[in-house]
Amino acid sequence: MKQKKKDIRALTKEQLQEFFVSRGDKTFRGTQVYEWLWNKAAHSFDDMTNISKETRQMLKDNFVINHIRVDRMQRSSDGTIKNAVKLHDSLTVESVLIPTKSRTTACVSSQVGCSLDCQFCATAKLKRMRNLNPDEIYDQVVAIDNESRLYFDRPLSNIVFMGMGEPLMNYNNVMKAIEKITSPEGLGMSPKRITVSTSGVPKMIKKLADDEAKIKLAVSLHSARNEVRSKIMPFNETFPLEDLREALEYWYSKTKSRITYEYIVWQDINDTPEDARALLRFCKYVPCKVNLIEYNPIDDGDFQQATSEATNMYQNLLEQNGITVTVRRSRGKDIDAACGQLANKSA
Repeated sequence: MKQKKKDIRALTKEQLQEFFVSRGDKTFRGTQVYEWLWNKAAHSFDDMTNISKETRQMLKDNFVINHIRVDRMQRSSDGTIKNAVKLHDSLTVESVLIPTKSRTTACVSSQVGCSLDCQFCATAKLKRMRNLNPDEIYDQVVAIDNESRLYFDRPLSNIVFMGMGEPLMNYNNVMKAIEKITSPEGLGMSPKRITVSTSGVPKMIKKLADDEAKIKLAVSLHSARNEVRSKIMPFNETFPLEDLREALEYWYSKTKSRITYEYIVWQDINDTPEDARALLRFCKYVPCKVNLIEYNPIDDGDFQQATSEATNMYQNLLEQNGITVTVRRSRGKDIDAACGQLANKSA
């Protein structure tokens, strides 16, 4: 039976060095290959031009590089780019490049499908097929960085884990990917330019704090009332707001990093003064800012964008009480690349 070749990017630099030493080669050869795999994001062993043909053939005989492929790229009228990313096992995830005048942001996926059950999100309607590996997350960022340079003449400036999946349900692989992205041997990006967005998994938020992650934290909140949040985000029954609050207080006590709350206002769901006052109370627990997000339909009539009056009511109440608020207009809606739409109409 033919043995399956190992993905070489599953090896650490030290393991690569040991592999070459075991073959009678020098340690530095492993370092060279590691640099090709990560810093130069080589797609094949033949790209490694400063390594002999014999060595490249030996690598081909023993390993594979399970590189992603951008299967389909769509460009929005506002400049947003959505990538349908084909993985080595033919599964697909989506990632998005969001350009503004001052920055380009990569919105990357962490799972194929999602473990959670948010009623308003297209990705949640897919079952979770599997977690993404660190290299698959890394490759999404590299692809978007290349697109940013090609189409906007500047490197990628920010990364948000707001694509398909719940990043804290794939904690180890997400953190390994971030380690590679921020390493000088990888992309060398500052961790302060990376935001991990979670629907609220208290135990893993505490772990993030204990691991002294330097990234920014965002929470998809959408309601600060348990009875409302449990209807639109049923996992709130397992992770209620009281537990989330405790975890966020712990996060801030350890990191002193302000939290961002992502919040959509829907008609007849969370558009009352009572809802707004509940959010204000929740905002008082730890230093935070609030992004009020425009809702993006997923062809399901249960959720409708609230009136501008309701959004203004939220904004005014929060700002009058010293909370920083941004009303965020969605980008890429015409190609289903906006928040909550990923995997809605992928070809």
